[in-house]
Amino acid sequence: MAKKSACSGSPCGMKLQPLGDRVVVRRDESEDRTAGGIYLPESAKNKPARGIIVSVGDGRLLDDGSRSKFSVKEGDRVIFLSYAGEEFKFGDNELLLMREGDILAVVN
Repeated sequence: MAKKSACSGSPCGMKLQPLGDRVVVRRDESEDRTAGGIYLPESAKNKPARGIIVSVGDGRLLDDGSRSKFSVKEGDRVIFLSYAGEEFKFGDNELLLMREGDILAVVN
């Protein structure tokens, strides 16, 4: 089995660590065609409001100085608000940075 290069997917050896109550999500791919079988051009595709958690922050800083615990963890499949988060590119990946509060549900 071939090993993945340390540089595949993200800039060489770099790990993305969000701050506070933020999470990094990789959005699922949009559908190429409708339920009726009609193929959609790129301009007509809706961006899915679901994806996989790639990385989580430390948690929100509470008044007593401690950190809140996350309800999600890396690898969880989640549903989030349609326009939640900030899109950015990290290496070859298109990712979203959003607050934990923008996540609506975890898909089991």
